[in-house]
Order: sequence, then structure tokens, then C-alpha cells
Amino acid sequence: MSLLNASSLGLIDLGGSSSSSSSSSLLEPGRRTPEELRVLALDAAQALEGRPAEEIAKWATDTFGARFCVTSSMADAVVAHIFSRVSPGVDVVFLDTGLHFPETLKVRDTVIRTMNVNVRSIRPRMTVGQQDGEYGPRLFARSPDECCFLRKVEPLERALSDYDSWATGLRRDESPTRANTPVVAFDAKKGKVKVNPIAAWTQADVDRYISRWNVPVNELFKKGYGSVGCWPCTRRTKAGEDPRAGRWAMFEKTECGLHV
Repeated sequence: MSLLNASSLGLIDLGGSSSSSSSSSLLEPGRRTPEELRVLALDAAQALEGRPAEEIAKWATDTFGARFCVTSSMADAVVAHIFSRVSPGVDVVFLDTGLHFPETLKVRDTVIRTMNVNVRSIRPRMTVGQQDGEYGPRLFARSPDECCFLRKVEPLERALSDYDSWATGLRRDESPTRANTPVVAFDAKKGKVKVNPIAAWTQADVDRYISRWNVPVNELFKKGYGSVGCWPCTRRTKAGEDPRAGRWAMFEKTECGLHV
């Protein structure tokens, strides 16, 4: 029998109420096995495709409760804002690499100050200085995959140990490597459910949402950056370039490793 029942996909009340059957079955889901999570994700991917981002978000927080979080790079705070409306107080995980632009940290601090979410800033096990001492200076310029692992991938793995599911801001229109992003997926490596509520959104959809709700946005987008990561590995994009062309521009690398 499918683990995704009809009641969990009913009408969404953004005020926080839901049907009694949904509440009784979903508020305290407990731990699920990886196989149960896989089946749940496959069912949800089909049932929620084409549904509003708020409905996908409400399903996620109802289904996983306290074992769910949002991750945000703080390029903008769209996904964090969606979840703040649907599930106030939700955990938002931010990977504080120690190499962020000040503009990125400003978005994080604005989210902490203005949104009803619980921001968790997760740091690598080593400071940048300690990493330089262990691996040599400017590891990002010599081995960006290794640097990304130390400062992003491992911290995320550590942060997600508390959760069965997490949300991202991945969109299909961002790059060819993300063109087939489902709204819900099972990450076999992590053994967790990955929720992408705005996967089907275009940049125009994002812009409309930001304008409607006055959502914080990284100021670097106004300065020619198409995608924002750590400062050593991010450059401005040129006219006509893919938005992520400015990431790791000197390498054959398009992802930091968080989504592969």
C-alpha cells in the first residue's frame, strides 16, 4: 500500500490547520526505514508534480514534522519564506563555509531578524586557517572538489543527521544538470527524502514572489552575478551565459557536491 495517502494531499490551509485525518496520521510520523522513505518519495513525486510550492511545502512539514529542515544558500530567501508561511518555526540550515561574501551573510542575518524560522548556521570542522595549515593555502584553487567537500558536503551530512527529509531551492531552469529535478526525490546516498518545492518555477516566478513578499535577495545579483557561492570560486557572468557559468569558472565543475 502506498505510504502517501489521499488525506495528505488535501486542500492546504496556510493558517496551519488541516483535516483531522491528516493531523492524526502525519504530525508524529516517527522514524521510517530507507525503503519506506524511498516509496514515500516516489509516490509524492507523482502526486505533487504541478502542485503549488506551498502545497508541496505543507506536505513535507506535515509528513516529517521535527525531522524536516530547509537548506538555504542565502542567495535569496524564497524557499525559507515559503516554509515560514506554511510551517512557522521550521529549521533552516545554512552552511557557513567561512568563505561567503558579506552580502550573503547579510541575507542570512535578515532572515534571522525578520522571518519566523530557526536558522542553524553550520560550520566546517576546520576554520579556513586550520584548513590552510592541514592542506596548504588556497585549496579551492587547486582542488575545488576537496574544498567543497570539507566546507559544504561534510557539514551538510552532519547537519542532516537530525532529519529524514530536507528542502532545497533547486530549479529546473538553472542549468542543464538540473533540468530533470523532481519536486520530491529519494536521495539514496543520504537515505533521505529531498523536497524541491520550486523545481518547476522560472526566474520570472521567483522574481514575482520576491516582489510580492519583499523577500531578501543577495545584492550581488544587481552587480552582475548570476549565481552566488563562496567568493574565491564565484565571478560575474557575461551576457548570454548560463547563470551558473560564474561558478568554478576555471574548472570543469558545475556543482559543489551537495546535489550529486
